[in-house]
Amino acid sequence: MRILSQVKSLLNFTLLAIILPGAAIAQDKTDEVTFHRDIEPILQRSCQNCHREGGAGPMPLVTYQQVAPFAGLIEYKTHLRDRAGAMPPWYMEKNVGIQDYKDDPSLSEEELAKISFWARNGTPQGDPAEAPELLVFDDSVKWGAGEPDLIVVLEDVTKLAGTPDWWGEIPSVPTGLTEDRYVKSVEVVEVNDVPQAGTGRETVGGRYIFHHMIWATAQMDENGQRVQGLNIPWPVHEVGRNADIFDEDAGRLLRANSWIVSDSVHLHSNGIDTTGHMEIGFRFHEKGYEPKYQNTFIGLGNGVDISIQGNKSEQELHAYTVLDQHTKVITFEPHLHAPGERMCLEAIWGYTIETLSCVGYDHNWVRGYPYADTAAPLLPKGTILHIVGYMNNSETNPNVPDPRNWQGSGNRSVTNMFIDLGIRVTMTDEQFFDAMEERRQVLNMGPNDHVIGCPLCGAPLVAPLPESNTESTAAGD
Repeated sequence: MRILSQVKSLLNFTLLAIILPGAAIAQDKTDEVTFHRDIEPILQRSCQNCHREGGAGPMPLVTYQQVAPFAGLIEYKTHLRDRAGAMPPWYMEKNVGIQDYKDDPSLSEEELAKISFWARNGTPQGDPAEAPELLVFDDSVKWGAGEPDLIVVLEDVTKLAGTPDWWGEIPSVPTGLTEDRYVKSVEVVEVNDVPQAGTGRETVGGRYIFHHMIWATAQMDENGQRVQGLNIPWPVHEVGRNADIFDEDAGRLLRANSWIVSDSVHLHSNGIDTTGHMEIGFRFHEKGYEPKYQNTFIGLGNGVDISIQGNKSEQELHAYTVLDQHTKVITFEPHLHAPGERMCLEAIWGYTIETLSCVGYDHNWVRGYPYADTAAPLLPKGTILHIVGYMNNSETNPNVPDPRNWQGSGNRSVTNMFIDLGIRVTMTDEQFFDAMEERRQVLNMGPNDHVIGCPLCGAPLVAPLPESNTESTAAGD
């Protein structure tokens, strides 16, 4: 019996190594993949922040008894990797473009292989003595970027079960700020009365009723009307969105006596009657801070000429813009609607076409992808930014309610948007040259090295003159 058991284990491992090549890597390092030694650290880093008692996830994944029954589901969800429904919800594609991002919770190939091997080989618990220390969560703090210096609470709204999408304006609310302050991060969270234990919809982000909110801060006159020209747009809130952390040298200005205003809120039913509101948390720079770079809004997308055929997958949308100033790209943030499956961002400079990032898209859980400081694209003026959206309006896309319908542009989930909402800053010539030189130093770039997203980092700013020409010119003078 022992021989048969060993043969069976060998066959199982051989099959797994064929299906999932990374699994062999995990097995080479240890005779057995166990929960406490191998799986629990992965869950702590990338899952338990949501999947715990009081968290947003539908089931806790903390103890062995909680996790083992879901081993097969965990394997399936994590191996979706960069497509709708994947866990953790981080859809950056690993085989193209820039790979260095802030707060990246995604799993490595080795971690995925460990999960697969563990799930397919009896989910052994292992020695509790090898378990990492249990994480302690403070549920009084709901802010991913840290406790805000200022929290603005918007008014409650109610969305009834089974009612159609709603799009429109919500009441403006004063910030209460009495002096101008520069903001280092802003985070928007939805607070509602949906029980933590579940929701009417078993979709990622399905406990929320706000799909997105386009908002700004504005000054009001004595009649309660917005003062024209003093509106400041802020990053769009989207369901499941992470905090927006601005470039350290490009804080956003929040003016004294400003109001939160929005005339573009998109609500959708989550399957049960729900009352909720948005809370906006601002973290400030120290007093006296002055930004080095200028924040800019670069419209990149197509909100009008969208045409998506019915019963058809692999459809593409394209949009372009030309940078009229040197630009640093801080984040990439695709915004599509239900048919959207992925979006890619390209930079075209001279004869070079370079893919900066490609990400999958989930209409129920929208993410912003902040580039690491040493990877944020540094693009010279004249660069063409190009986004490509890949749309699936077929029965294979579970987010589409009726794939027979043609879809155009609009604000509802059954119509479409096609935008990159990422954050960018502009630079002067001197700032741009300094930033490239810093990038070369930090990455220890040689004369033949290339870094994605910085087409001029490896190029001399001025071609040196041959020595003989220099001497003859000097003699002629």
